[in-house]
Amino acid sequence: MSLVNSPFDVLPADWRTALLVGRVHDPEEQGPSVVVVAGDELLDISGAAPTLSRLLESEDPAKLARTAQARKSWPLAEVLDNTLGDRRGPHLLAPADLQVIKAAGVTFVRSMLERVIEERAAGDPERSALIRAQVEAAIGGTLAVVDPGSPEAAAVKEWMVRDGLWSQYLEVGLGPDPEVFTKAPVLAAVGTGAEVGVAEDSRWNNPEPELVLAVRSDGRITGATLGNDVNLRDVEGRSALLLPKAKDNNASAAMGPFLRLFDDSFGLDEVRRTDVRLEVVGEDGFVLDALSSMREISRDVLELVAATIGRHHQYPDGIMLYTGTLFAPTEDRDAEGGGFTHHLGDVVRISSPRLGTLANRVNHAEKCPEWTFGIGSLMTNLAARGLLG
Repeated sequence: MSLVNSPFDVLPADWRTALLVGRVHDPEEQGPSVVVVAGDELLDISGAAPTLSRLLESEDPAKLARTAQARKSWPLAEVLDNTLGDRRGPHLLAPADLQVIKAAGVTFVRSMLERVIEERAAGDPERSALIRAQVEAAIGGTLAVVDPGSPEAAAVKEWMVRDGLWSQYLEVGLGPDPEVFTKAPVLAAVGTGAEVGVAEDSRWNNPEPELVLAVRSDGRITGATLGNDVNLRDVEGRSALLLPKAKDNNASAAMGPFLRLFDDSFGLDEVRRTDVRLEVVGEDGFVLDALSSMREISRDVLELVAATIGRHHQYPDGIMLYTGTLFAPTEDRDAEGGGFTHHLGDVVRISSPRLGTLANRVNHAEKCPEWTFGIGSLMTNLAARGLLG
C-alpha cells in the first residue's frame, strides 16, 4: 500500500507560490542540508543558514530563504520519490533541527474528555466505551462553551469536584495553565515517508494529528508544519506520570513535509483557520477519515506560545510546538467496545491544503530505524563541510 497516490500529493495545493523550507539528507555529504522549494527544484541554502534554527533566528527568515545563494540543487520530484521510496538518495527529513520539540496537550474539549476516559478506564480499552458514555452525559455539553481560566471554568471545576467527577486532565483543560511538555529530544523527530513507532507492549495507541508552530527564541512564530504526536493511550491511562513513556519513544514524533514560513499569503490568521484531516488506512481494510479545525481550539496559539517561552523559560535555538489535537479516535476496530488502536503497517496521512501531507507507516518503535544522528554528529558534520564559522 502506497503512502500517497503521487509524490506531489505531499505538497500544499499552492506549493508553487508558498514559501516552503525544510531539510534534506544529502548522502554525498552524509548529513542534512537546509533547503527551500524554488519551482521544480530544491535549493541547498546551507551556506547562508547551516541549520533551520539559524534560518528562523535571522532578522528576516522569509527574505533570507528567498535570496540566499544555493550551494547545490536537486530536482524536487527526485527528492520526493526518494522520500516516499527507499530513502537511499537525497530525501526529506523533519523540518526542525536544533529547536526543542514541545507539545501542548488537552487543548480541545473532545480530546480532553478522552483523557478523562483514559484515566477512569486505567488504560483498559474495553472499559472505555461505557465510561465515555457516562462522562459525556455528565459534562460534555457543559465544557464546550467554557473558556479555560475563566470564572465560569472555576465554577465548573467546583461543581465537578463536589460531584466526584474531577480529573487532572480537566485541570489543564479548564484551569489557567495549559499542559506543555517535551515531546522528543532535539533532532529526534522523523519526517514524511519515515516510519512512526508505537511501543511493542502497547495494546491501545493512536495518532494525534496536530499543527506544529516554529517559534523563535524571542517568542515570535515564524511558520507552521504538520505533526503526528504518536501516543500510547494505555500507558498514559494508567497514570499521567507515565506521560514521558507514553509520548517519547523512538520515531514517535513526526513532522513535515515542509515548514511553511509566514509571508504575505500565510500567517497567524490562516493558522487559526486551518483544517487538519486525518486518514488511517490499514492492511486489514480498516479506514478512518476525519477532519478537525483549529477554530475549535480552547486556547489561542499565542497563549500556548507565551506559556512555553518567555522570561520564565528561554530556548536559545527556538522551539517547535505541537498545538494539541482534536482527535482521539474512538471507532471500534478489533472488537465491539474496544475502540481504535494501531496495527502494524497502518498508513497515516495528516493533511491540510496549505501545509501539504505528512504521510508515514506504523511500525513498532523498537523496529524503526534507530536515532543515531544527534547534536554532536550534526556539529561534526557541519564543521567538516565548512559550514560553521
